[in-house]
Amino acid sequence: MHFLDQAKIHVKSGAGGPGAVSFRREKYIEFGGPDGGNGGKGGDVVFLAVPGLNTLIDFRYTQHFKAKRGGHGMGKDRTGASAPDLVIEVPVGTQVLSEDKEEVLADFTEEGQRFVLLEGGMGGRGNASYKTSTNRAPRQHQPGEPAQEMSVWLRLKLLADVGLVGLPNAGKSTFINAVSNAGAKVGDYAFTTLIPKLGVVHHKGREFVLADIPGLIEGAADGAGIGDRFLGHIERCRVLIHLIDISGTDPVEAMQIVEGELEAYGAGIDDKARLVVLNKVDLADEELVAAFAKELKEAGADEVFAISGATGQGVEQLMDSVLAYLPAHTATETPGHMPSEDGDDEGEGSWDPLD
Repeated sequence: MHFLDQAKIHVKSGAGGPGAVSFRREKYIEFGGPDGGNGGKGGDVVFLAVPGLNTLIDFRYTQHFKAKRGGHGMGKDRTGASAPDLVIEVPVGTQVLSEDKEEVLADFTEEGQRFVLLEGGMGGRGNASYKTSTNRAPRQHQPGEPAQEMSVWLRLKLLADVGLVGLPNAGKSTFINAVSNAGAKVGDYAFTTLIPKLGVVHHKGREFVLADIPGLIEGAADGAGIGDRFLGHIERCRVLIHLIDISGTDPVEAMQIVEGELEAYGAGIDDKARLVVLNKVDLADEELVAAFAKELKEAGADEVFAISGATGQGVEQLMDSVLAYLPAHTATETPGHMPSEDGDDEGEGSWDPLD
């Protein structure tokens, strides 16, 4: 299954059915009078957040959605049938944006949440409704209200309690595999993570969702590397874990690069609580770990954790600290696994055919 987190679609509600012009014509009934019924209401365009979805891939292949129009009014005062609503199912975490992406029209954060984007047109009046004491045989009727239509963007922001950030090869995939059921791809090269990955963590009787996004590099806000597009998937997180490879780039420089990209992205991410973590400490001695931890604190880190995702060293203490930032009963429900990055998903990223 491919992963797509943005899609542009065109939606149109149903027009109202026209009213009928009809006169009662029955044997032995003189001056039967008008009996044209009203038209039916057109279908609304409704978005519904459903469980079991974690990608917008279906909207790559179907981009036009049109509700049915209302039925025609008929003789014998029969009202036309109202058209059913057109229900568009989206994953929990989806936002509906205006065509210029400047306005958030709807934000689906809960399963079962509904939003009527466009209302169907009301049916037109039939000639029976125009009958008066002075107008006994009206022939006027209404055609029904026209349909509404617009183009919108769908943007998916995965729901997670905790987010992982860091430079490529910081050990994020190894870490999320060690603490959750994610099954992320691990490789000794940059950008082994090409799409966001979710994992469910069980720790001391508590459960929360952890999100891993592709690594950030300097200039990501300007499109360098995979860019900062996937940062939207951690906007809803309560706390971020910033992993730093103790054996890679200078830890202080690594922290400052990522912090700079988070600040450049904005959207409140740079204001979130962060746990700075020195990873891969099994490759360094205690003296070096202590020295780097001191430098990171001097550079602005409140507290520095030393862990090894490969051996599990220090992970327990880190998870204890994470729980302190989460409510006693974490509200986020398990949204399921993200698609595999193997095989056909390799390199798919969040390619948008309309972008």
